[in-house]
Amino acid sequence: MTEHEQNEKPESFFKDIEIEFLIHELKDPISIIETGARTLIEKQSRFGPLVPRQEKTLKRIVRNAQKAREMLYSMLEVGRSEAGSFICNQFMPDYVSYNVLETCLELQTPPIAEALKDYAEKSQVLEFLSSQGIFFDVQPDVQGLEMQQDETKFRQILGNLIKNALHFRHKRFQLILSLKDNNLRVDVVDDGPGIPPEYHQSIFNRYMQMKECSLTARSGHGLGLAGARIIARCLGGDIDIVSKMGEGTAFRLTLPIAFQHQTADS
Repeated sequence: MTEHEQNEKPESFFKDIEIEFLIHELKDPISIIETGARTLIEKQSRFGPLVPRQEKTLKRIVRNAQKAREMLYSMLEVGRSEAGSFICNQFMPDYVSYNVLETCLELQTPPIAEALKDYAEKSQVLEFLSSQGIFFDVQPDVQGLEMQQDETKFRQILGNLIKNALHFRHKRFQLILSLKDNNLRVDVVDDGPGIPPEYHQSIFNRYMQMKECSLTARSGHGLGLAGARIIARCLGGDIDIVSKMGEGTAFRLTLPIAFQHQTADS
């Protein structure tokens, strides 16, 4: 590539290349860490028995390796969205949302996720989750609905919103799927400390976090919500927030049933 040709490449092209290179360099060591820890847990007959504290520590290593991998893929999907890279397919949002919820529970609430293994039927799982203050509600018009969207990016957006809500809930979490005007609505609601109105837009800015306060601080690097909204807007949708201090937070993802590419700032 000549210098002239390189200068003609859009900035998003180089940003996407940088992100993909970073993920390529980091995903292998993260996978090795996760695989090694899993092997020690699952093949104790070969490598020797573990005391409870050792097994607990290894499970924590697995969870955090999974979180690190999710962060890398989140960065990749944001870069690809801004560069206009989409792979659309047909999928059922109620099925995918349930699957994403299960994955997030494994990362955020391991004891609850472990208890789910005792139930064979989905109805039993939902009943148990309700007893734990976790509610999954699918409106009739969404049950069995098929949408034509980028499933990977949908999973990325929803995962960010669910993990955020599970982290900050006190006792209650609610995931609601509904349909309006050929748009899927996904409401992710927690009963946590809430977010002051003055932060309702700035929390979607990259690298933005609220000022440290025992009631309002949301930990992280300020990438999850920012990335989720960027991807949602590139898919033709958006994310809105309703929240008051002390009254929890509700994020609403709105996404067209059929893919409609937009730029992130449109």
